[in-house]
Amino acid sequence: MVLRTLLNRLPLDRVPVPTARWQRAITLAAVIGQATIAVTGAVVRVTGSGLGCPTWPQCAPGSLVPVAHPVTGQLHQWIEFGNRMLGGMLGVVSALCVLMALFARPRRRRVTVLALIMPLGVVAQAVIGGITVRAGLQWWTVAPHFLASMPLVWAAVLLYRAVAEGDGPVRLLVPKPLVSLQAAQAVLLGLMLIAGTLVTAAGPHAGDQGTPRLAAPIVMLVQVHADLLCLFAGMLVALGFALRIAPVPATLWHRYWTVVAVVLAQGMVGLVQYWTGVPAVLVLLHVLGATVVVAASAALWTASRDRGLVPVDADQTAARTDQPAAV
Repeated sequence: MVLRTLLNRLPLDRVPVPTARWQRAITLAAVIGQATIAVTGAVVRVTGSGLGCPTWPQCAPGSLVPVAHPVTGQLHQWIEFGNRMLGGMLGVVSALCVLMALFARPRRRRVTVLALIMPLGVVAQAVIGGITVRAGLQWWTVAPHFLASMPLVWAAVLLYRAVAEGDGPVRLLVPKPLVSLQAAQAVLLGLMLIAGTLVTAAGPHAGDQGTPRLAAPIVMLVQVHADLLCLFAGMLVALGFALRIAPVPATLWHRYWTVVAVVLAQGMVGLVQYWTGVPAVLVLLHVLGATVVVAASAALWTASRDRGLVPVDADQTAARTDQPAAV
């Protein structure tokens, strides 16, 4: 109620209304940005650059940017500093999402709420990053740093879809039990991501050589992670058979096969990782794959329902109607 009152007092009517194309572009940038920051965070981890900038919010004591170091040089500093700068750029994109939602006509509550999640997530990630640096890259601070990105990727996909659909009641395009199955898959996906971070925390790429590892048998953690993946794949197969029985839109089928493809690719990367001793480049591909699986699953979720057409601003429609016809 307070937020609505403040928004109504802002002179937003004087600001140009963002077009549908701009709204899609901004929200797509949010999806890409949320996914990219997770991958660059993995680059920081596998290169042992987590403490390249040993302080926060400064990079080095007394300096916001990297400074020359007589022993380690600046490479690790620039890797960590680059990740922080990308976080700043994501903050700008997130702010644009909020401005887009506020300036749009009509202003839509669901779009505004999803847009507000973007900068709030960036702030939360900055706080977690600061705690991670000050805690000396303890695994229990690094893991939440990655895990926090995944719900933000999901929310960004929902926002991307929301600007292209209406605000009517949800009309399911699949039988209700299949929606429940997708919800269970989303929960299982979250558990799989948690298990993956625990594997990383106990493995060779948890940080630099001095970073404390998770004191747990890594073989057991890998087995749990693999078991969850097999269960997820089994549920995905069950969903596919059920969709063949129920008449569903072609778009939903495209999204389904996209999820199948990225899950299979992610499983193959995981197997090759295990067989080859977890090389750093495959860790990065595995993190990228995880973000793509989350985004594809969110896109499949949005394709399973419909909210009607995008609402049209009555004032703008009336203004176009009142304009004299060209001669």
